[in-house]
Parts: sequence; C-alpha cells; structure tokens
Amino acid sequence: MHHFHRVPVIVCLAAVLACLPACGKKTDAAKIKIGVVTNCTDPFWDLCEAGAKKAGKDFDVEVLFRQPEALDAAKQMPIVEAFVEQGVKGIAISVINPKGQKKDLTRIAAEVPLVTMDNDADADTGRLCYIGVDNREAGRAVGSLVKKALPNGGTIAMFIGSDVSANGTARTQGVLDELATAEANGTPAKRTLNKKEVSGKMYGKYFLVDGEAKTDGGPEKNPQQHPDAMIGRLAGEPDVCMIGLYAYNPPAILSAVKANSLVGKVKIVGFDENPVTLKAITAGEIEGTVVQDPYNYGYKAVEVLAAVARGDKSKLVTKSSPYQVVTKDGGENQTIRGLDIKYPKASDYEATVKAQFASVGK
Repeated sequence: MHHFHRVPVIVCLAAVLACLPACGKKTDAAKIKIGVVTNCTDPFWDLCEAGAKKAGKDFDVEVLFRQPEALDAAKQMPIVEAFVEQGVKGIAISVINPKGQKKDLTRIAAEVPLVTMDNDADADTGRLCYIGVDNREAGRAVGSLVKKALPNGGTIAMFIGSDVSANGTARTQGVLDELATAEANGTPAKRTLNKKEVSGKMYGKYFLVDGEAKTDGGPEKNPQQHPDAMIGRLAGEPDVCMIGLYAYNPPAILSAVKANSLVGKVKIVGFDENPVTLKAITAGEIEGTVVQDPYNYGYKAVEVLAAVARGDKSKLVTKSSPYQVVTKDGGENQTIRGLDIKYPKASDYEATVKAQFASVGK
C-alpha cells in the first residue's frame, strides 16, 4: 500500500523541482535591457563597452552596445530607435550634433530614460544627466601641455572630428583659453610659412594656423591626410605643435609626422587614451595626452540606468568626471580650479587600458 501512494508524491516533487530553476532564476528574456550607443567606431568605445558589460553583470541587466560605423547622426539615430523598439528600459548616448538631434532626443527622452556620456545634449531635452569630463577644463589641460612643449611660443595646428559636437567646441575653446593672454586672444595675424603668407590668429605667443581647428569628420574619413597637408604648409618652421582632440587624431598626426621624418621636431599633444598614443608617449614621440576614462563612462551609464529602471534615481550623476594628464614620467597630483587632477605615467596607464581591453577580448 505504501509503495502505491509514494509514486505520485515522488512525481509531484520532481515536477516542483523541475520548475524551481525557471521560477527562482531570472532568464535573459526577463532581464532589464539597457542600450548604449556611441558616436562612432573607435578603440575608445571598446573601453566604454568593457565598462558597460562589467556593469551589466554587476547590476543584473542585459547591455545592448552599438558603435555606429561613422560620426554621423543619420547613422546613430536608427540605432537609438531600434533600442526603443526592443523595449530597453534606458539609453545612454554620445550625442553627435546637439542642435541637429535635439528634437529626436527630446522625443526619445519622453519615452525612455536617457543619459548622455562623453558628448552632452541640452538639458531641456529631458536627458537625466551627463556622464563625462568638463571638456573646456580638459581642453585647458591640453593647452598646458602645449605650453610645456613650446615654452617660448610657436605655431600650432589643431585637429578634431567635429566642430558642432559639445565636446568638440568645448575642448577647442579650452585649449585657446589656456594659451590666450589679455593682449592676444584670437587676434588676427599673418605669417609667412614655407614662403607663403598664411592667415591665422594669435593666442598669447602661439599662432594658430587658419585661426581655427581643422575638422576631419571622423576616423573613417582618412584623418591622416589633414596633418600631412599641414606639415607640407609648415615645412621649415622651427617651433611647431600639432594638437589632436579626438581619440584617433593623435595617432593620425603621429603617422604623418613619421612619414615626413619629423618625430621630435614637430611636437604632438593629444586627447584620449588610444593605445598608439600611450605607446608613443612612453617612446617620447608624443608629449602627453588628456584622458577621460571611457571604461567608467560605460560602467556608470549602465549603473545609473539600471537603478532608474528599478525606480531609484539616487545614482544620477551631478558633477563632471575628473580628467587625467598622461605623460612619459607622470607627475604629482594637482588641484586645478577645484578639480583634483592625476598625472599618471604613460606606461602605468597603458597597463590599465590593456586590462580593460582584455575584459572584452580586444
């Protein structure tokens, strides 16, 4: 008798146990989805992806990470729209054109929690917060590196992907703010360079060729051609510094300088932590670079949006991230205009970046 009653009990228990994994463990389909879209494809954003994926594990969300193939809002916005269709509970975006994208971003922010990173949008779009450095202050740090590279003044040329993005305009202005003096703050000037008269502007002791940064449109547009052409225009100039303000610009400048056998003669100052840039600083080929920590951008963006999706707005970022200044030998930490700035050695910072790349298999 006991054997006959025991069989259905065992069967019932087995059925209950079979259900436990499905009931007790959240499936991928049930996970909160967070979308992250960059402004282009670049190793800088691979580091951001590493941080975002780490945060996805830490905060138990699924991260959808996309890098548009070009620095083009027309290629970026369809990715954002696709995220909305996929039911994401939050989107992080590096805005390409704040004015041109304002209408779309305002609409998206009304549907899905939206944060910006690296590149900001207007606060009245409804974006929840901005994750990134104060780009104008970071630009001033670049200007300080230029002063160290050319202490007696000289000729400078700047290169950047965009002059309409928030970070592009702010970084450029920051460099010029640092170089300017009361007597020379964008003062029109002309110089004879390589036997040709060239118009520009004076910022302190520094002559900015053409009076503006040269925009190249993104890493897919063969950015090396612009510093290469500039080198031709500046042939024979004794005190020259070329400044690259997007991650891919310093390596492009270095390639042009090497192709013309001018390493050490043409000074280079960069922005961001491209591996080529870091190696070149250690080798003495680039003076230094100002870095942002894209790994933390990705991590923080996912952390914030995961919390918001669960009804917690306490993680929203209220102040800018600190930048760092990377040079060959490093230096003592400093407090500059209220910001605590670190000065790591390039070799040490390169090791940190390598570990971050390794976490996403790159």
